[in-house]
Amino acid sequence: MTRVVGRQGRVTGKIGPGLVGEVMVPIRGGVEAFYAYPSVPDEEIPVGSIVVVVEYSPPRSVYVARAIA
Repeated sequence: MTRVVGRQGRVTGKIGPGLVGEVMVPIRGGVEAFYAYPSVPDEEIPVGSIVVVVEYSPPRSVYVARAIA
């Protein structure tokens, strides 16, 4: 099984309260889309931001936090 937690990705659909965002994560030799939710409640993460996956809920959902640049 491929590890998803700890990988960085780029937001392609705004993440925020009441929204189902989207992130693209490099994995398995390509880049895959995952439904994304903020790991910090009420946080908004705009499109184009770099995030880190902190929790993975199979098959396609992740909780993310902003990456520290």
